[in-house]
Amino acid sequence: MGLKGAQKALFPLRSVPDVVRLFELELRREQPDLVLLSLVLGFVEHFLAVNRVLPTNVPGISFEPAQGPESLTYFPVADLSIVGALHARFTAQIRGAVDLSLYPRPDGYSSRELVKKVSDVIWNSLSRSYFKDRAHIQSLFSFITGTKLDSSGVAFAVVGACQALGLLDVHLALSEDHAWSWLYLKGSYLRCTRQMEVAFMVCAINPSIDLHTDSLELLQLQQKLLWVLFDLGHLERYPMALGNLADLEELEPTPGRPDPLFLYHKGINSAKQYYNNEHIYPYMYLAGYHCRNKNVKEALEAWADSATVIQDYNYCREDEEIYKEFFDVANDVIPNLLKEVASLADSAEEKGSGERGEPSPSQAGGSALHDPECFAHLLRFYDGICKWEEGSPTPVLHVGWATFLVQSLSRFEGTVRQKVTLVSREVDANDDDDQGSEDPREGRRRGPRRESKPEEPPLPKKVTERRRPSSGQRTDRPALEKEEVPSSGPSPPPEGPILTFQSEKMKGMKELLVAAKINSSAIKLQLTAQSQVQLKKQKASAPRDYTLSFLKRPRKSL
Repeated sequence: MGLKGAQKALFPLRSVPDVVRLFELELRREQPDLVLLSLVLGFVEHFLAVNRVLPTNVPGISFEPAQGPESLTYFPVADLSIVGALHARFTAQIRGAVDLSLYPRPDGYSSRELVKKVSDVIWNSLSRSYFKDRAHIQSLFSFITGTKLDSSGVAFAVVGACQALGLLDVHLALSEDHAWSWLYLKGSYLRCTRQMEVAFMVCAINPSIDLHTDSLELLQLQQKLLWVLFDLGHLERYPMALGNLADLEELEPTPGRPDPLFLYHKGINSAKQYYNNEHIYPYMYLAGYHCRNKNVKEALEAWADSATVIQDYNYCREDEEIYKEFFDVANDVIPNLLKEVASLADSAEEKGSGERGEPSPSQAGGSALHDPECFAHLLRFYDGICKWEEGSPTPVLHVGWATFLVQSLSRFEGTVRQKVTLVSREVDANDDDDQGSEDPREGRRRGPRRESKPEEPPLPKKVTERRRPSSGQRTDRPALEKEEVPSSGPSPPPEGPILTFQSEKMKGMKELLVAAKINSSAIKLQLTAQSQVQLKKQKASAPRDYTLSFLKRPRKSL
């Protein structure tokens, strides 16, 4: 089965609008041709980011000149003869290696053995030695021309190969931006439709020419394609794609389109509505936006929200990607952000910029360091990470984390820190016993955390610090609580927010965190101490729970 007449009629592709038209055509079909679209994107990316030098010695390759905003640009022309040949080569390679007659499908569904056979064909076609994390090796163009794929590229290639074989029931499962990861085991991964798989390949476009330069043409192409997918409703269940689009809109706003903040919050709402609010990156995207715009309080709140999500998981060494995200935030981004706003505030005071009216960004950042809610957000961020570590086979926090924690804490004066009321949530013994689960999807997830016993009435809900959309919101999340005046009792109301700690480490540091003077040695010792929560024995998987048990990785022993 080669290219159809409607597909051939759009070639050659000489510009970004030409590529967009091809995608629009494919997305109107029930089965967009993943192989064709991936080959086109890989071809364009190769000549715009990997090999930008105009090739004069490559037969059949030409470039279409176009006037850019500052200078003349050149777009690689995707000719039908080239793309058609690559498409035919991929389909012939897959069909020649997989004999479908050996894998009967009496019920119409592909078996694990058949999908494994397809994946073996992809794996065995790759080069034996190359750096798996290098850029620009995620497309089928890289697979055909260079026999190289990164990890998510392999998963996508298997799905594309299955489509080429007519196995239309095989789809991509994504853990946020990965085609593998810890999130599978909680059951909240993206079950992609064919159109969402197109969105995945669009999100995978890498515009980087080098560490400091991006291809404007690829950024423009990615942005336009994501808007096409957005308008057709294919990003509704894809929080990462919405965050990606929001980042692009921040760089170059599209006239008449929603602003980035709308898209960031739409991604968070998508994660809440469809994935039980168990995705990390929607909050990371929002925090990054606020950080770039020096909105200190909002950035700290979003990072705290991301840590509140991760606290319900257990950490192991295979989670290095998400570990890097939190490590960079805690030990680089937050310390530098607080240092910068403190420096700007000091500079503004020296210059006597105390004029009435709207505060400057430096004044706003400086006021954040005098806001107890900002300090509470910082503590909630670390509380989530400490809870993530508890019960895990591998420690998360080391002395490097502790050093930067002390540095960040010291940015807040003692009078500010003491306005935060810290509370320890004690875990009932019966709750602790319920941590085990027979569901294999619970292998990396903690059990429900009840605030009251089943026979007791639930505790009254407390007013949260910021009212977010409540769809999919879990009620066991720690929240910053606004000052509440008790109806009775002699004790005066607290001056500032109330924060309930979930982790044992942060509970042990309550007095240290609000002391008038920071005791750095004691905090470092407490933060790097061995987790006080013992690993829970997991029950064997029941035979009926087949759906995700094969995705479960073995836990490492202590």
